[in-house]
Amino acid sequence: MNTRIKRAGTARARPGAITALAFLIPIVLLAASCGGSGGGEDEITLEEAEHLKASAKSEILSRTVEKPGGSGFAVGQVGGTWVASINNDPKTFNTMTARDGDTRDVVDPLFDFLADYDVYERAFIPNLASFEVNIDEEADRLTVVYTLRDDLYWTTPADDPPGGVKVTSDDVVFWYDEILGDRSLQQPGYASQFIEMPDGGKAHIDIEKLDERRFAFHYPRIVSNPILSTNMQFGPRYIYEPAKRERGLEGVLDAFSVDTDVTTVPSIGEFYITEYSPGVRVVLERNPRYWKRDEGGQSLPYIEKVVYRIVPDVNTEFLLFKEGTKDAYSVRPEDLDELLSVQNPDYTVYNGGESLGSAFFSFNQNPEHMNPVVFSWFSRTEFRQAMSCLLNRPRIARQVYRGLAVPAHHFFAEPNPFYDDDIRLEYTYDPQRAVSLLAEIGITPDAEGTMTDAEGNPIEFTINVGAENNIGVDICNIFADELAQAGITARVRPIDFQKLVEMITSTYEWEVMTASLGANYWPSSGVNVWRSDGNFHVWHPLQEEPATEWEARIDELYNDGRFTLDHAKAKAIYDEYQRLILEQLPVMYIVHPLSFLAVRDRWDNVFFDTLNGLDTTYVFLKQE
Repeated sequence: MNTRIKRAGTARARPGAITALAFLIPIVLLAASCGGSGGGEDEITLEEAEHLKASAKSEILSRTVEKPGGSGFAVGQVGGTWVASINNDPKTFNTMTARDGDTRDVVDPLFDFLADYDVYERAFIPNLASFEVNIDEEADRLTVVYTLRDDLYWTTPADDPPGGVKVTSDDVVFWYDEILGDRSLQQPGYASQFIEMPDGGKAHIDIEKLDERRFAFHYPRIVSNPILSTNMQFGPRYIYEPAKRERGLEGVLDAFSVDTDVTTVPSIGEFYITEYSPGVRVVLERNPRYWKRDEGGQSLPYIEKVVYRIVPDVNTEFLLFKEGTKDAYSVRPEDLDELLSVQNPDYTVYNGGESLGSAFFSFNQNPEHMNPVVFSWFSRTEFRQAMSCLLNRPRIARQVYRGLAVPAHHFFAEPNPFYDDDIRLEYTYDPQRAVSLLAEIGITPDAEGTMTDAEGNPIEFTINVGAENNIGVDICNIFADELAQAGITARVRPIDFQKLVEMITSTYEWEVMTASLGANYWPSSGVNVWRSDGNFHVWHPLQEEPATEWEARIDELYNDGRFTLDHAKAKAIYDEYQRLILEQLPVMYIVHPLSFLAVRDRWDNVFFDTLNGLDTTYVFLKQE
């Protein structure tokens, strides 16, 4: 699977896997008034303050519900309208160009993956297709044969008569070769089609059509996780092939623009789009031809209709939830105490546990469009290490999340099979160490305390953050404050999230930014992020050759790990891989917040945790 950029620290309820954000609890520590003749005030010791915060945290958590998923779904019935929200109009209905979160919320329910991943069993399972892995150890070759289900159709609400177009191997083969495999389209899946060979060269993973339902991926050498590399979503060949043949790249990129009649947009997923009113709402309706069924044979999902109201900001989303016109809400820090204080609420606040991933800061190391002076700082390892030593993660956890978060000190997420608690970040908050690291590269304070480089240039830069991400802005301001105390000027610049994505992926005109790429759940996931030639290699994408020795070594370790089946040998590889990233710090993870989601009690089959979010496939409306 590939990685796309997510809003740092934000999430919303939506069909499919729903994630939620962690939340700050307003905690006020009051000094006890002292009676008697003195009339003074007792001071609270640090230990007492920590005890009070821990007690407040426990009291808050006691009013939430823990209900992790994985099993226990009851058989439901079809019906009901789920009301959700997005903050911006979708930019497209084309899965190829849908990059921002609001657009993906609308487009993702129209698609599905070849395989699914059971996060509780830690194993891939059949989804749109079953799969078989064949290994030829003598020849060092591997083949994955997929067999599509026989009940898959591209359907639209405009089908007359209903029925749709049969999904075949041609759809997958075309998508792999002509869409993901066309480098000029810059699709995230492009990089994962190539494998590093023992001689240092690259070889392509080829796809072959076997028959109308079967196709095979031929690996030029044995890999440890072939399903991860080949699993994908895909679009309808009967739409995209003529578009590419007649108009080239422009034809496929322009397909299904926001001016398209949404009732003609095909779906292979749980829903299709039936209405789009710009600035007002997007409506999705249940796809009656979706293949998945419950234990009683009823087709899924149970929800009949999803309405995405387009609202300007999270404040409006919160008001909608409080007035009862929104069905789920990813509670912000400042909202949690208010929601939990309501008497006899018609909703439940679920505690999903610590987030697996973390937002991060990254310093641009791409020489293209960068001020050469700023680039000379950011490209030094000691500079990035010093920045990590000035990132006050404990302060962010206390002030932004009021203790309901923990500093992010690891690279792999805990469910990762190669997670090791002992492999952790060395460059934690330590301003004095930061000063020493900067001095090693000629950056020292002048007479007024301003940090300057050897040529006398003051150290200053701009931090870009999504404007709608209030928590991210707060985090940036704390970071900027810590930097200021060290004599460094950081300008916090909130901008439109889509603009931020464009800066990161196409214009490269940024200095420092904060975003999120999800959790490092698999050791070999994120090929388009961690390899130097990846298009989401955020700090310096699409390198022809690794720009630094450490990036070359990461490329080498990444590939070695992919081709090592022996767990003990693979662990040695991934241990070095983690340590190197935590030493070089191309990204600096911040905190893992607790995740909470409020859901109306009129819905049943509500299970929520950070492993799987809220799976609305099985959510159904309770009978009155």
